[in-house]
Amino acid sequence: MAAYVIADIARITDPHRYDQYKAEVSKGIGKAGGQYLARGGAIHVMEGHWKPNRLVLVRFDNTAAARSWWASAEYAELKRLRQESTDTNMLIVSGVDEVDQA
Repeated sequence: MAAYVIADIARITDPHRYDQYKAEVSKGIGKAGGQYLARGGAIHVMEGHWKPNRLVLVRFDNTAAARSWWASAEYAELKRLRQESTDTNMLIVSGVDEVDQA
């Protein structure tokens, strides 16, 4: 079952370093089987008070693949760069089974 990494880049504290992160992160996500579904596009709040600054949505084949990418040695340095240059909220959510959609 697919899994989705949702990241809300709530605040960018060092734009230059975050730009470095953005320039390099896509290669590793692709190698891990991830695919961007949304990456910093326009956000329209329909209900509630959540006002993400920059939202990123990445699809992986399953939760294990998403966790493996996030915990990988390859991503470690970039993760540190992102964590030091932004305030981020990030989670993994499991998709629905095709059976559930019937």
